Amino acid sequence: MVSLEGVGKSFGANRVLSDINLSVESGEVVVVIGPSGSGKSTMCRCINRLETIDEGRILFEGRPLPAEGRELARMRARVGMVFQSFNLFAHRTILDNLTLGPVTVLGRKRSQAEERARELLERVGIADKADQLPRQLSGGQQQRAAIARALAMDPVLMLFDEPTSALDPEMISEVLDVMRALASSGMTMIVVTHEMGFARSAADRVAFMADGRIVETAPPATFFDAPTSERARDFLGRVLRH
Repeated sequence: MVSLEGVGKSFGANRVLSDINLSVESGEVVVVIGPSGSGKSTMCRCINRLETIDEGRILFEGRPLPAEGRELARMRARVGMVFQSFNLFAHRTILDNLTLGPVTVLGRKRSQAEERARELLERVGIADKADQLPRQLSGGQQQRAAIARALAMDPVLMLFDEPTSALDPEMISEVLDVMRALASSGMTMIVVTHEMGFARSAADRVAFMADGRIVETAPPATFFDAPTSERARDFLGRVLRH
């Protein structure tokens, strides 16, 4: 589904990604973890070409990412992305937030888009919020609406960039439950997160990043029980103590 080959990225003199190599198969859930500033979010944004790369290449469905124009728009329509901030349209209802993309980008009839939107809101547990504005929802409900909005475009890949980091602790589990259900359904997912429990329970593979590099990748049981790198052992020793 996605392949990063020798990807490098700098912001001025700051090297944020170095020789990134990672392949994600269709139906696979890869959770990317690591210390803050290790390049996780930048890598995620490069996959959707929200950031451009300086070296290497990224393949999506076997083809290099389009540089711009309609080809890029078509690719992005197939990739859903959920950010730390919910990015919902504040003055539109939740239902409108979910139907806007399918109607304007995919050319669907409004009635068809609304039917699908209501199915997705039911799936993420907020069917009763369809006619409300984002500000009337809790943070956890807004993030679940953001996930439903991404799914409304029928993506083949979902990218999650720290989707729970802006939430209060009691709201985190409701979002992670939706993501676990999505993972179980066979959706291809790349998830950047600090939630170690989610990584252990939902990932097919964990990719550990530090200092702009992927230090190691392994199934979660192997990574959490017997990491091979000193850097990963030190990281896990710090985060699992708290």
